[in-house]
Amino acid sequence: MKALVMTPGGVAPQYVKNFPEPIAGSRDEVLISVKAASIKHLDKSRATGKHYSTKDDMQHAKVIGVDGIGLLEDGTRVYALGVTGMIAEKAIVEKSKLITVPEGLDDATAAALPNAVAGSVMALRISAGMKNGETVLINGATGFTGKMAVQIAKYYGARKVIVTGRNEKSLQSLLSLGADAIVPIRQDDKSFVEQIKKLHAETPIDVILDYLWGHTAELILGSLKGKGAFTHRTRFVSIGSLAGNEIQLSSEMLRSLNLQLSGSGLGSWTKDEMQKLIKEILPEMFQLAADNKLKVNTVTVNLQDIEKVWDMEVSDGKRLVVII
Repeated sequence: MKALVMTPGGVAPQYVKNFPEPIAGSRDEVLISVKAASIKHLDKSRATGKHYSTKDDMQHAKVIGVDGIGLLEDGTRVYALGVTGMIAEKAIVEKSKLITVPEGLDDATAAALPNAVAGSVMALRISAGMKNGETVLINGATGFTGKMAVQIAKYYGARKVIVTGRNEKSLQSLLSLGADAIVPIRQDDKSFVEQIKKLHAETPIDVILDYLWGHTAELILGSLKGKGAFTHRTRFVSIGSLAGNEIQLSSEMLRSLNLQLSGSGLGSWTKDEMQKLIKEILPEMFQLAADNKLKVNTVTVNLQDIEKVWDMEVSDGKRLVVII
């Protein structure tokens, strides 16, 4: 079968025309014909063995891609998490992790949406326990997942959504998706902190979704720092680390404010929470997208051309999707 394959020691995956077709290993697994699969930071870091879920697990050639859209033998169109890599003509998936894709939702959109839903809804609803009427700050909101998070926070009833980002044009576009206030990252630290402090004073920030970590996370936490009096409780959820994998966090900082600091990712969810994502959250979001209530922007590429664009930076908060 045709597939996108990473070989041990490889620096980039290769398009292979005759990779062995996978075989289901149990009655709980099924073979599907893949039609579309998105390429995310997760896929790229797993491909090179840099993601925490693939450390020391790169001894054999592997098909890339953690999830995608495909057809069952009876023609049913489903979204699935792959037991084997999904950027290939065939893949093995678990029967218990299949979601029927609603009519009216194209393959590219359906393939692009789930990772962004997991990277926003799980943080909002599971890690932060967001409630209707709360104020949400999204740090690094101009990427694909950040744009989904803005829309989903509003859908869940956020009173106010504050967004940060580097790309001024993309940052402004978030206002049309539901953002209420924008804070450019490309300004001096003092101005950035003062702007966050002002917004926090006006409507105290309840939830922070952080896709950047690094210096901007330090600045945001510093802007919330108390002075010995009672402070508003803020739930800070780390989802990504595009601006760096480490920050400096002092004990004094933690003692000065009412802060809940947590992460949202593959290793932080329970089995029950994962089932909630599969059985409840994703079907709801698929239907919202099918009803044009979620704006999803994609760039598509055919499987045979994927090597040419593997390292391409997709701009304006779009998601790259491989059509198979």
